[in-house]
Amino acid sequence: MTVPVLQADIDEQNHVNNTVYLRWIQEVATAHWKSLASAESQSAIGWVVLRHEIDYKMPASLGDEVVLRTWVGKASRLTFERFTEIRRKIDNRLLAEGRTLWVPIDVRTGKPTRISAELRAQFSI
Repeated sequence: MTVPVLQADIDEQNHVNNTVYLRWIQEVATAHWKSLASAESQSAIGWVVLRHEIDYKMPASLGDEVVLRTWVGKASRLTFERFTEIRRKIDNRLLAEGRTLWVPIDVRTGKPTRISAELRAQFSI
């Protein structure tokens, strides 16, 4: 995904606020899920975050366009490790890297649910 840096994303230090990086990580993960999961899976499975880790490398500024890239690492029955890279589009400079642990939940009960081997394989590296 490519997203523009907007005025609302800028903090008092005149660069993108760290909470915006977190939002971008959430948005690209959601887009990835929706692009690959069946409608049936999407209606039955929701996701909650167990842990976020973000390493900030360089600041993004107003007017930048950033490219968000995500992929799933290790996937067990109850957790999915997801990685995200955030790069400035114009020069491909790495701005931040993220690692998130996601837990699938049953949308009806709100409780953690196991993921089939087929669905894990579809998203895992």
